[in-house]
Amino acid sequence: MTTTLAAPEAILVRYAEIALKKGNRPVFERALARNLREAAKELSPVRVERTFGRITVYPERRALQVARRLADVPGVKTVSPVWGAQSDPTDIARVAKALLDDTLAEHPGPWPIRFRIRARRAEKRFPMTSGELEHALGPQILPGPDKIKVDLENADLTLGIEVRSDRTWLYLRSHQGPGGLPVGTLGRGLVLLSGGIDSPVAAYLAMKRGCRVGYISFHSSPFIGEGFVKKVTDLARALGRYQSESRLFIVPFAEVQTSIRDNAPEPYRTVLYRRFMQRIADRVADEHDYQALVTGEALGQVASQTMENMECIGAATQRMVLRPLLTYDKEEAVTLARKIGTFELSNVPEPDCCTVFQPSRPVIKGTIKACLEAEAKLDVAGLVDRAVAGLELRKITFED
Repeated sequence: MTTTLAAPEAILVRYAEIALKKGNRPVFERALARNLREAAKELSPVRVERTFGRITVYPERRALQVARRLADVPGVKTVSPVWGAQSDPTDIARVAKALLDDTLAEHPGPWPIRFRIRARRAEKRFPMTSGELEHALGPQILPGPDKIKVDLENADLTLGIEVRSDRTWLYLRSHQGPGGLPVGTLGRGLVLLSGGIDSPVAAYLAMKRGCRVGYISFHSSPFIGEGFVKKVTDLARALGRYQSESRLFIVPFAEVQTSIRDNAPEPYRTVLYRRFMQRIADRVADEHDYQALVTGEALGQVASQTMENMECIGAATQRMVLRPLLTYDKEEAVTLARKIGTFELSNVPEPDCCTVFQPSRPVIKGTIKACLEAEAKLDVAGLVDRAVAGLELRKITFED
């Protein structure tokens, strides 16, 4: 195939919710620009410019790969690799025809392709309205009815045009982003990462709402193997697609569990495990400046996630606990796990600490009073101190 256009000149990034922030909008735009720059750095140095309603990214190389990478960044609505033209009708038509010809040359069919043009005129001094530009371009760029069928409602291919004062951008492909808010604009959360399906999804949802997250996992060696540590490390690394760098705290938990097994009522084991997890995570959050804990709990999904048991578990900390999946059913969580790329990793068959000394009949409606009575027989402070003292900190960076 003979191409008539070089690589995309830039990448146009659009956002949605940020536009509603009014006076605080520049804060969110700057955060998004910073996160875009960070996400692109392994692929190419980039220059980032903010204009009203848009962010334009200029990569030095690998523009198409950078565009796909930027589509993972929370806060982004859509991303389009764009080609530039002078802001006059003749040059716009020249670039539009070349771009369409290149795209059709790569297209496998079937023919004809349903096609439309969508113009947006940000520069009001441009001599045509958006509609006039759309109508004028058609006869100049369309190859004929055997290849193209105009369909304004159900197009397979849309030529987008954004007319600005200094440059007009044209594009034919867009990547959907996560939406939401930029990571780092709404505080810091410590995710209790179990290795199952739900907690990675909860981490993603927290990031999408602007939280910068870290991860804490509980390892019951020698009752579970090192494969579990690899699994949660891989999950944290996969989630780096949405937040480039993070911390993972691996906490030794076997002593806590054997103490509960030997001294507490069997039906309360899982609830007591989780109360200790909350206490330990609370301590780590204090020491590393996380404002909230984030869990993958969904109301009624398992025995420990009844309303009564979640009240017992949450009472072990005074810190805010975020539960993004609270009202999700399992199918919804699985669908989202597949979308964000964690489902296959979560399905790796490695037991986690909650499988150790599982009660045969777990309590369904626990009480805080019963939890406190059971914990009165345990060295709660000492168990927490020793667990925190033995933790391992790993710094996680994204690997595609």
